Amino acid sequence: MTSLPSFAPAAVHVTFVGAGPGAAAHLTLAAYAALQAADVVIHDRLVCPEVLALIPAHVTKIDVGKEGFGPSTTQETINATLVAHAQTGANVVRLKGGDCGIFGRLDEEIEALEAANLSFRILPGLTAATVAAADIGQSLTRRGRNASLRILTGHDIAGFAEQDWRGLARPGEVAAIYMGKKSARFIQGRLMMHGAAADTAITLIENVSRADERVLPATLATLPEAASALAGPAVILYGLAPRRAAATLTALKGAQA
Repeated sequence: MTSLPSFAPAAVHVTFVGAGPGAAAHLTLAAYAALQAADVVIHDRLVCPEVLALIPAHVTKIDVGKEGFGPSTTQETINATLVAHAQTGANVVRLKGGDCGIFGRLDEEIEALEAANLSFRILPGLTAATVAAADIGQSLTRRGRNASLRILTGHDIAGFAEQDWRGLARPGEVAAIYMGKKSARFIQGRLMMHGAAADTAITLIENVSRADERVLPATLATLPEAASALAGPAVILYGLAPRRAAATLTALKGAQA
């Protein structure tokens, strides 16, 4: 039987690891190896329990979770925790949900390490948009439909985030919208104001790739109502509707859980 490739730990103080959106099966081999070699894992709230279960029992695990519009560890505290553990000489893994470089505040944490003369490496992970699109049987890009893909946030530090609404409202555009539950009505209004059709297909995927994943087909006209039905973290796929195969995929996942 062929053995797994060997990923020797790099000689760095901190390894940033993307955990993927949920299921442990979406971890890369390098991410798994980094977790096995860690002394300390500093992780986000959204990292799935089945991923955390892969961390050896002797490893120190520190939860520095953030919740949109809810209780959160401050970024300053996260930075200080990261630096303090790295300065001890421990092999530190900073475990982030999804891909650590997409809306993961990666640069702020890197800058804190650089200010302390600490080294790092980055192991990207699957982001929610790609896994969500796969789960509804869709491609994020298609010849003749969209020559670009937008990855947007629904809100930023200033509040609801402004985007290129005119460009996004053009027929055939596709976007993955993160953190868009609270801003769904704002997004709808901005898009329709700039000419987007009310029947533009939208799919909301809650708890992407987890056992309790839920797919909600909608349109731009029904986006706010659909978003209000969501309880867990979700990605909004603008311009994409689930294929018929998505129902079968969801049923199979339920049978395997």
